[in-house]
Amino acid sequence: MTYILEGSTGPWEIVVGLEVHCQVISKSKLFSGASASFGSDPNTNVSLVDAAMPGMLPVINAECVRQAVKTGLGLKAKINKESVFSRKNYFYADLPQGYQISQFDKPIVGEGTIILDMPDGSTKAVGIERLHLEQDAGKSMHDQDPKYSHIDLNRSGVALMEIVSKPDIRSPEEAGAYLTKLRAIVRYLGTCDGNMNEGSMRCDANVSVRKAGAEFGTRCEIKNVNSIRFVMQAIEIEAMRQIEVIEGGGEIAQETRLFDPKLGETRSMRSKEMAHDYRYFPDPDLLPLVFDDAFIAEIEKTLPELPDEKKARFMREYGLSAYDAGVLVADQEKAEYYEKVAKGRDGKMAANWVITNLFGALNKLGVDVSESPVSAENLGKLIGLIGDDTISGRIAKDVFEIMIETGDDPEKIVEEKGLKQITDTGAIEAAIDEVIAANPDKVEEIRAGKDRMLGWFVGQVMKSTGGKANPGMVNKMLRDKIMG
Repeated sequence: MTYILEGSTGPWEIVVGLEVHCQVISKSKLFSGASASFGSDPNTNVSLVDAAMPGMLPVINAECVRQAVKTGLGLKAKINKESVFSRKNYFYADLPQGYQISQFDKPIVGEGTIILDMPDGSTKAVGIERLHLEQDAGKSMHDQDPKYSHIDLNRSGVALMEIVSKPDIRSPEEAGAYLTKLRAIVRYLGTCDGNMNEGSMRCDANVSVRKAGAEFGTRCEIKNVNSIRFVMQAIEIEAMRQIEVIEGGGEIAQETRLFDPKLGETRSMRSKEMAHDYRYFPDPDLLPLVFDDAFIAEIEKTLPELPDEKKARFMREYGLSAYDAGVLVADQEKAEYYEKVAKGRDGKMAANWVITNLFGALNKLGVDVSESPVSAENLGKLIGLIGDDTISGRIAKDVFEIMIETGDDPEKIVEEKGLKQITDTGAIEAAIDEVIAANPDKVEEIRAGKDRMLGWFVGQVMKSTGGKANPGMVNKMLRDKIMG
């Protein structure tokens, strides 16, 4: 689906590339043995290396390297057997070295691809330009004292993977789908927890606009957006700003901007630096990273089943649509939950209950599947009760509501509340006779050719039996009695 923004001079297309910083899951930092844990008291996870004391030398953390290679393999990307760490020189108060150790022209991972699953069931490939390792900066805190700013170096030196996409994204929805898929991949791999609210996944969005088929326009970078929803909002707002500037006779300045979700605007932070402004040069304290095929093959053996492969298997084994399978594999815990529900049961029915009923209820409660009051085992039992005709689908919805409130076993609920389905033909026939006797005019309408009225009779019989009559039996017996 083509996404177009209408300006006063006609339609505009947006061009977006994303740079995502993913914090590597490791016990210690990229170049020191200090803890990389989140939430510690300020300045408690700081080594002499992280504080840039004179004479301290960085030592590469092998686990962080393995995690980066694993991520590259998960992105179907080229692993570069030789990569180099460089110094990126700039001054920030929370960057004690005065430079960041990063990678420049020789990153650890090269080009790859992410396949997006769009809501309309289509897919789109977005190219990965590179993945490089770098150290994070510390954090400046300006709200602790009326006169002074404070610095917390706990984050200084924590390993980041910067994953840079090609400018293949053409709508806010595609940007959202890209981030959702990337987060799912790194979570499946166990290389980043993807928690944007804790800052362990942050996004910079490069946005420009152009007329259809024209060259790329001048881009602006929206820095450090920390939720997928905000990224989507920021892209649309920035694109509209650029269109207004251009159509008003102005020019877009290449700059870095911040997004203010409260005011719904982007604001200029600084002019955009070019690579030469950072005076990159190879870090003299770190040797180049060099791998062999055996090292890469060893890591490749540890890869789990990733979202794309799992989606294909769900479609193949459970007969799911591409959309349903995509929804279920978007989160590893959701996929595992679904497989427990579907085990030995109708896969499509299980998907309907998980996606529609369970996820809907969890959204209302504001919890995720790991906190679901209904266990996968119990939801599977409920589907089993429908499958063996113990309860009807209508009654199952009532039982499910009780399960959401209490977390109880559905078999126990059905037994205690007397909700077993009525399959006794005598009882159903009596209920049918009663409804027919009370509505002779409607019976005549059906016999005169108004077949749709049969549905109304089914509804009345179900109502009179408290929803417990077997709908299939009611339907057949009604038809036999009225139509003969």
